[in-house]
Amino acid sequence: MQITRATDYAVRVTIHLATISAATRVPVPVLASAIDAPESFVAKLMQQLVQAGLVKSRRGTGGGFQLARRAGRISLLEVVEAIEGPTHLNACIPAGPNCNRKAWCGAHPVFLKAQLALVKVLREASIARLARNSASNWKKFNHVFPANRVTRLKSPARRQRSTQPPTQPSSKLHSGLNSGRNSELGSEPRVDG
Repeated sequence: MQITRATDYAVRVTIHLATISAATRVPVPVLASAIDAPESFVAKLMQQLVQAGLVKSRRGTGGGFQLARRAGRISLLEVVEAIEGPTHLNACIPAGPNCNRKAWCGAHPVFLKAQLALVKVLREASIARLARNSASNWKKFNHVFPANRVTRLKSPARRQRSTQPPTQPSSKLHSGLNSGRNSELGSEPRVDG
């Protein structure tokens, strides 16, 4: 079992939005660059998050996307289900006549127990906590790989080539944790809870 790329991007983008001031709207090109995803894909994804009530959008000059409510009140489960739909490990999990073996199948209680555990873990993980953890991890990562050795982004469309080996970190980690406005690569990401 594996989440889709769309869900992975949705998680990235909500974590990114949690690191930005609640009053700031972020346009799709900036979001796409921050989460390292194609703009067209991010545009469609953002509409799904808007429909789920997790993100608000505004068109026109000064428009863009922002979280619809505080990051501490958005769970990872909500983000996953906004993209994937209801979480069901197996067809027998939802109530109703979806499997004629459910009443006596030895695997059903195991699937149900796993389902309940998965939903509990995802529900308890708030986007604010994930953003704080990412920021903390970024600080540790930046300590191991100093800012002057990490590839810097010149602009969302044009990147500076790195002379570091492929195993060197990318500034994508940093850009995913910061709004990119007046921020230095070595500065600490801001996280709203």
